[in-house]
Amino acid sequence: MKVTRKIIQIDDERCDGCGNCVISCAEGALKVIDGKARVISDNLCDGLGACIGECPQDALHIIEREAEEFDEEAVEKHLEAQEAGAEDKGTMPCGCPSTQIQSFAPAGNCQSANVPRAQAAGSAQSALGHWPVQIRLIPPNAPFLKGADLLVVADCVPVAFPTLHQDFLDGKAVMVGCPKFDDVQDYIDRFAEIFKNAGIKSVTTVVMDVPCCSGLPTIVKKGMEKAGVQVPAKQVTIGTRGEILETR
Repeated sequence: MKVTRKIIQIDDERCDGCGNCVISCAEGALKVIDGKARVISDNLCDGLGACIGECPQDALHIIEREAEEFDEEAVEKHLEAQEAGAEDKGTMPCGCPSTQIQSFAPAGNCQSANVPRAQAAGSAQSALGHWPVQIRLIPPNAPFLKGADLLVVADCVPVAFPTLHQDFLDGKAVMVGCPKFDDVQDYIDRFAEIFKNAGIKSVTTVVMDVPCCSGLPTIVKKGMEKAGVQVPAKQVTIGTRGEILETR
């Protein structure tokens, strides 16, 4: 049944797909689709606007329009389905070589303490110790996550920051993704399972100084909160010219 009520409206021109609103929606009514936030079903949105304050682009507003009534029972079923989906992600899809779990010894120390970075860059070796690396392809029970120091990297960072292996990756398990184009709730659920079961020792999140990256540290934080654990965490912000702008 449709009624005239308050509901969220999203300005496509302002929305940059950062995903902050998705994280703050307790009902799971929002999702980033094709780079833009969307209300996936009117009956899941309560119209209270908890997501509005999380939008850095002022793209979300409450309006009154004809819409399906808010349905708490539908919300519960929707959230249960999301939880069930997160549990199913413990196994890898078959068929694609990129999803086969591999752990291996890194090629070697990326940089000797006595070798200048500029010289080392010409003969740098990979510090990667596992495969896959994409957040959405790594199951929470992957063996290389057990007791790991975790590095979570926005997928533009390796292109902009030339010495990622030397400065951040060496000795860590890495997970790479983009909160603008991937499923934010899936990320939160996945990190929650990892923090709950893998015994992560520390987490470093490296993002670009652009709006669409701003959601990634929040996703990691939400995953930690959902797991009910506290892990030592650090956030590093990289400029578009490859310089470290901030560490906190």
